Amino acid sequence: MRIVLLLAFLLASTPFFSQTEDEKQIKAIYDMALTNGKAYDWLNYLSNQIGGRLSGSVQAQHAVDYTKTQLDALGLDKVWLQPVMVPKWVRGIPEFAYFETSPGLTTNVPICALGGSVATPDGGLKANIVEVKGLEELEKLGKAKIEGKIVFYNRPMDPTLINTFSAYSGCVDQRASGAVEAAKYGALGVIVRSMNLRLDDYPHTGSMRYGDTPVNQRIPAAAISTNAAELLSTTLKLNPNTKFYFKQSCKQYDDVQSYNVIGEITGSTYPNEVMVVGGHLDSWDLGDGSHDDGAGCVQSMDVLRILKKTGYKPKRTLRVVLFMNEENGMRGGNKYAEVAHEKNEKHVFALESDSGGFTPRGFSIDASEENIEQIQGWKNLFEPYLIHVFQKGGSGADIGPLKDEGIVLAGLKPDSQRYFDYHHAENDTFEQVNKRELELGAATMASLIYLMDKYGTVPTQKVKG
Repeated sequence: MRIVLLLAFLLASTPFFSQTEDEKQIKAIYDMALTNGKAYDWLNYLSNQIGGRLSGSVQAQHAVDYTKTQLDALGLDKVWLQPVMVPKWVRGIPEFAYFETSPGLTTNVPICALGGSVATPDGGLKANIVEVKGLEELEKLGKAKIEGKIVFYNRPMDPTLINTFSAYSGCVDQRASGAVEAAKYGALGVIVRSMNLRLDDYPHTGSMRYGDTPVNQRIPAAAISTNAAELLSTTLKLNPNTKFYFKQSCKQYDDVQSYNVIGEITGSTYPNEVMVVGGHLDSWDLGDGSHDDGAGCVQSMDVLRILKKTGYKPKRTLRVVLFMNEENGMRGGNKYAEVAHEKNEKHVFALESDSGGFTPRGFSIDASEENIEQIQGWKNLFEPYLIHVFQKGGSGADIGPLKDEGIVLAGLKPDSQRYFDYHHAENDTFEQVNKRELELGAATMASLIYLMDKYGTVPTQKVKG
């Protein structure tokens, strides 16, 4: 009878002890991040000593040099630079714009060139303006109403969507494709309402594309602040003959060489299985890119440091990758995946932080149902830290090219309500990042990396045809 009771006790207590081990390690991770974190100090230097890190810029190269030096100092098994050719677009002198309701009666408005845009003529561009709510309205208006004018795209982000990234996705097409579509109808230029849920005076830049449009047929594109967009829209209703003037001197140069920055801890048991954690090192040039994506880079760097400091020895090879050129080309993410494929590397997990340094809420997971269920099964381990979102969805732009049948991809999901107040704008600066929130994000990422490394991925059951 005693033997039976002892066996029953041991069987019942085995999951308890396993759970306790994980709880202890995760608590050690959070304690280390919150009492001895390095992410905030690293971000301070990136933001305040280097600043905006537009691909191909001197600042981007300084960021490469700085982060490699910091990874070298962590005592990782290997640190290296992975060459990648990136576009070099330069904004030039500050943009200037106004609208004119009658000759000589003008109102200045804040604008900024969209990334990749061509310049206006040297003397600027002035024309009547036509307002549309999206790309679909261009065809309805037709060439007769658009030719020779400036198109003003004024579809706002949907404030009723709690997921602000869904609101962003719902209107970003007018920024990305607005110029190339308007040019088909003879427009001279485009002005796009900033992707921002609040009303303020900050214009938000972002990438746009011309496709295969010949250079001499490309028209300039700029973003206008949300306050100015509201004012301009109201003015056009009162006076449809309002003219708009803007001047910008941006220029696209030949591609230049840059680098992904990579650091690695070699796995003790499965060194050929690679797990990636990362963010993108480049940023736009208006602010200093603290939320987008300096935060993700320093959090990812701290993941490896925290795991080393807590004494955890990973079974699989852990890599931090600071990708270059996410903002206007995705060259870094594509190059990393290309090299990994050429070397026949086996990537089993990748985690990206590219949604700001705000309070972490959970993860968005791109994987098989079996692997999603496995991660969701760890939810109780994260609940003491108020991490509760474990849902199927997209991961991150830079790790997306790694996707294949076997890999699990995940993206850190911070609270997103304030993210687009700063996204791609002049106010994306260091003082907008809360130290504790940033550190909580690093700890949350390190905890998921720990669990994925310890337990591995779940083999996906193939359905026979």
